[in-house]
This record gives sequence, structure tokens and C-alpha cells, in this order.
Amino acid sequence: MNKLIDLGKLSKISGELRAAGKTVVATNGCFDLLHVGHIRYLQKARTFGDVLIVGVNGDASVRKLKGTARPITDERDRVEILAALECVDMVVIFSDERAVKFLEAASPAVYVKGGDYTPDTLNSEERSILAKVGAKVEIIPFEKGYSTSILIDRLRNCPQ
Repeated sequence: MNKLIDLGKLSKISGELRAAGKTVVATNGCFDLLHVGHIRYLQKARTFGDVLIVGVNGDASVRKLKGTARPITDERDRVEILAALECVDMVVIFSDERAVKFLEAASPAVYVKGGDYTPDTLNSEERSILAKVGAKVEIIPFEKGYSTSILIDRLRNCPQ
């Protein structure tokens, strides 16, 4: 099964899953340089339901969010890596900085974010969509010592 789903088809697929009694879990992010913190986060996110749908910021939105030097890994490669994970059921690329359209299409029962967020600090449009679809928000604490920024810094400081 191809795990890469077009955003335009996600609403129908998600609706079919919900109709079949499945609990849909969604999360999203840049996932630029995948590290063990990401893996543990995604594995934990998957435990909240039957199906984990991961929204991935497209390259242009990563540049807007993280700066012109990012992403390090292009969107197609990031999606392929995420799709290879057993805990990930579907991957969707979205082009906006915020996950509003992704969340509207996924209509998850559970929305998972990392420990740098609280339910109150989520983007207001995203919060509005989540409230509209009745999604529960779960915050997973960060794994200490793991982040893409830390990894990039380590790589910059490696002797040639």
C-alpha cells in the first residue's frame, strides 16, 4: 500500500476510516532530519488510536517556518522516510505554514503535538478546526537531547 496520500483525497479516506469505527490520530511537522526523538514521538502518537496520519510541511512552508537554509532534506525524501516507519499509516504533504487544511481533511479523533506546545499555544485556526471536529489534543513531552537543531549544530561542529 502506498502510504503517501494526496491532501485532496484525505477527507474521503479519513471519513471511510471513521465510518469503519477506526480512531484516527493526526500529527504534523517538518520532520527535516529524522532522529530518535521523532521516532519515539511517532510511536507514542500511534498508541492513541488505530490509524496515524502524519502531515508534513512542504519545502516552501519549512523555509517560511525555519529559514532559508532549511529544509535539509526535501519533502519527497522526508515523506519516504516517514512512510517506511511501521507506526505511520499515512503521510500527507501540505504546503501552508499551518496545518489547518490538513487537520480539516483528516478530522482526527486525536491530535498529537510535541512538548513545545500546549493546547493553548496551538495556532488559533488549528484549535478552531480541532474543536469543530471534536478532536482531543494530546501533548507528548520532548525526548531530552534530541532535536533537529541540535543535530544540525553537531554536524556543523564536526571536524572535517
